[in-house]
Parts: sequence; structure tokens; C-alpha cells
Amino acid sequence: MAKRFLVTGGAGFIGSAVVRLLLSDTDADVVVLDKLTYAGTLSSLASVRSNPRFRFIRADIGDAPRVGALLADFRPDIVLNLAAETHVDRSIDGPMDFVTTNVVGTVALLQEVSRHWQTLAGDERDRFRFHHVSTDEVYGTLGSEGQFTEETAYRPNSPYSASKAASDHFVRAWRETYGLPAIVTNCSNNYGPFQFPEKLIPLMILNGLDGQPLPVYGTGDNVRDWLFVEDHARALVLVATEGRPGDVYNIGGRTEVRNIEVVRTICALLDEMVPGEAGPRSDLIRFVPDRPGHDLRYAIDASRIDRDLNWSPSESFEGGLRKTIRWYLDNQAWWEPLRRVYRGERLGAVGAGAAAGREAR
Repeated sequence: MAKRFLVTGGAGFIGSAVVRLLLSDTDADVVVLDKLTYAGTLSSLASVRSNPRFRFIRADIGDAPRVGALLADFRPDIVLNLAAETHVDRSIDGPMDFVTTNVVGTVALLQEVSRHWQTLAGDERDRFRFHHVSTDEVYGTLGSEGQFTEETAYRPNSPYSASKAASDHFVRAWRETYGLPAIVTNCSNNYGPFQFPEKLIPLMILNGLDGQPLPVYGTGDNVRDWLFVEDHARALVLVATEGRPGDVYNIGGRTEVRNIEVVRTICALLDEMVPGEAGPRSDLIRFVPDRPGHDLRYAIDASRIDRDLNWSPSESFEGGLRKTIRWYLDNQAWWEPLRRVYRGERLGAVGAGAAAGREAR
């Protein structure tokens, strides 16, 4: 196990799950670099802030002098890059933010990491890894059959997925041109504790608790492969420490569910766990105009990471949803301030009924 991790974007949803795992289950020293945008919050790291193996630095991955100085000082064995703008709807409204962080920021980070790696020698150089975390959305959309593999051609359909595809290509270019020992992972839809409430599952949970409408895009027939965030964190640490440089690993939950079924399951679990007086939460479901360019279906073939690294998801979808709902019920102090920042307004409508409510990803 590597002893020193630099986790960019470590105050975000997936990043904070990785940091909590590293500090609870390994002896790694961890530095988090995060610029704390609206979706990054130090409260997601509250349980590890006092750990002597943890350090936090507020900075942008595009700030080359600060990143270079940090690399020289901390000398990480692994740079795990989770810094990204991630929400499709926001990318429709403001694509340049996604280009700035996901493309320009990643290239700036690659430059500094590559310069640092070239100064290393011996075992320190041999064990160094740059692990770039990406999404299955770079592959575009599937029909009713088939799965994305690591050889699937990129066909991104949103500004978000296009920005992530570009960042993946730059990581490959740095590997091929400069020899940087880089690994890329592409994951399916994550869910779980500490997720910002613009995303589908936390939005439905919190709206359901408040008795607010549950907006579902189109007919709700879009299919996603759902991955519990703690399973994903396990996979990321495994790939970072045992994966082979130059390889790409797809990480999926092996759970394909239509969006409407996700929402109905949340309604049923909320009715069971927090019975309401106003009738079943499913009565709150509202179908709203679809997202522009909404991908129909994502499905991940995760056989490579299973075969090569013996990883598979351990959490069932309903079990993970139950844990997630319980966490939101027990952690109002975490999400309530975020509901004041983001009140559930629809984003990315491009004139398609912006006042009609919203759904996510």
C-alpha cells in the first residue's frame, strides 16, 4: 500500500468517501486539495479533520505554482484526481466552467505532476501513479442492449461528458508522450451519503421528506447503472495501488434501473421509514420536459477490474438506498445548509420548461 496520497477534489462526494476510507482502513498519509466550490464542503471531512495523517489545502488544480510546491513538499506516491465539475444540467447552462476545470485544470495538473515525476528516482519513481477518475458518460448512450467496455469509442453528448472525455484524452497523451504512469477509471452513476442534493437520489429523498414534487424527466425510462459510493471508493483505492499503469478500468454497480423505478423505490422506502400523513410519496411524482440530449441508457462491463483486481460491488441497490435514506434522515445538519444554497430549481432546461421542476443525471 502506498503511504502518501494526494487527493484532488477530496472534499466532494466521491473524493471524501475515498479520503474517509484511506484514513479508516489504511495507514496512508492523505493531503486533500480542493477549491471548495458549491459541491465541495469540509463538513464531508469532519470525521477525519483531527486525524494526524490528514491535511487539507484549499487550492485549484489549475494553480500551477501551488500544486508544484505541494508536490515537492508532500512527495505523494499517488495523485488521485477527483477534481471536476460534474453536474450535466449545470454544464448545459455554463459549459465554460466545465472546460476550465475539467480540461484546462486537468492539463495544468498533468504538467505539474509530470514535472514532479521526472525529478524522482529509484523506488520512489517506480511506485508513483497518477490516477484520473472519469465517468461512463464519455461513451455516450446505449440502446436497449450492450454494455460499455474499456474499448468502447468515446461519443460524449453533453458539455459535461465532452469535458471529461477531453480530460481522459489528455491523460492518455501524457502517458504516451511523456511516459507518465497514469491510470484512468470510468464509473457508473454513484449514490450514497454526502451527495450534493442537485443529484437525482438525494433530491428525491429531500423533496419527499418535505412533501415537495418529485420531478422526473420525460417518461422516466432512462436507465442508469447505480454504484454505491463506498463500493466505488474501495475500487479507486484498489486501482490506485494495484492497477497497471496505462490501463483503463470501468467500474460499475451491475444494477441497471430506470429512473422512474429509482424514484418509486425511494418513495416506498420513505413511506416505510418515515410514514407521512399526506398519502404515499409516489403521489408527488411529476413528469417534466426532458433534458436536452438526454442519454437513454448507461451500462458498465466491469469484468476487467473483477478479473484483474478481484473487485466487485458488495452493496445491493435497495440496501444501498436504504442506507442512503437513513443517512440523510440522521444528518440533517449536513444537508440543511446546502438546501439553502440550492433550493431544487431546475437547471439546464434550455427553454424546455425551466419552471416545471427538475431531476438529475
